[in-house]
Amino acid sequence: MRVGVIGVGAMGQNHARVYSEIADLVGIADPDVKAGGPVSNRFNVSYYTDPTHLLREELDAVSVCVPTQLHAKVALEAIQAGVPLLVEKPLATTVAEANRIVDAAKRAGLTLAVGHIERHNPATAVVKRQVEEGQYGDLVTATTRRVSSFPGRVRDVGVVMDLGVHDIDILRYIIGSPVESVFALGGRKIHEQFEDHANVLLRFRNGVNGFVEVNWLTPMKVRKLALTCLKNFVEVDYIEQSVTVSSSTLGPLDPFNLYQIPLEHHTQKIHVRKEEPLKRELQDFLEAVQHKRPPLVTGEDAAETLRVAIAATESHRTGKLVQLL
Repeated sequence: MRVGVIGVGAMGQNHARVYSEIADLVGIADPDVKAGGPVSNRFNVSYYTDPTHLLREELDAVSVCVPTQLHAKVALEAIQAGVPLLVEKPLATTVAEANRIVDAAKRAGLTLAVGHIERHNPATAVVKRQVEEGQYGDLVTATTRRVSSFPGRVRDVGVVMDLGVHDIDILRYIIGSPVESVFALGGRKIHEQFEDHANVLLRFRNGVNGFVEVNWLTPMKVRKLALTCLKNFVEVDYIEQSVTVSSSTLGPLDPFNLYQIPLEHHTQKIHVRKEEPLKRELQDFLEAVQHKRPPLVTGEDAAETLRVAIAATESHRTGKLVQLL
């Protein structure tokens, strides 16, 4: 398949690399010659400063990896050119813009995928399947932690939109129920304009509670998910792509000796075949285009995740609970 990439910053460069391995990368577009030149030279492809010129090529698919505030403009250009597209997360800056993109793609009959990459992590796939099969018992709470030091690449959004959308999307995906309400606390420590730390509490319609911790202030990188279920406690490490399932049994209890409680812990590590999530994401996108099936993350999915993330930023700003249902 003939593919292109619009925007070759931190993520766009990696889209170009993966496409060069799994498809026919024919061109890239970026207004910054210092960014676009080296990428086009590395992969020996055409380079355009204007995405309109790239979209005139015979493309089967394109990735839109421009800054968030440009997503709607560039995505709508791609749709108008009749090219199936994957838009990096978040889909847009507002729900109205996101819905415009979704509606335009639907009217044009084009595949629209969105880059919520953690859904494509092999560990996520394992846990999603086992939750649906009821292997862990009923889900009670789901907690995520996504923290690291401040990324110089981020200029246009706060930590909720940059990092938190990953986990809001994953919780929606794993729990499989609409978000009923959102409450968020957070603030700024080093970022001049946007929040750089936040804690977000989500109440789902099926009664499950979700909790998201994100920040750009921790001098180490953590990407984890924990599920409290009636049978098991499940931990996912997205970086290691590992899944650990724990349970315990209580032996005969001596009420006169609470210091030594006969509790036996059982821990099982589930084997997960390690794969690059971005490669899985782009393969899923191209297969969706080829076979005219929905991608794993649809535009509608991404618009709903964006709605929840915006509600979290509103709650943080006002200090109030935001009802979504």
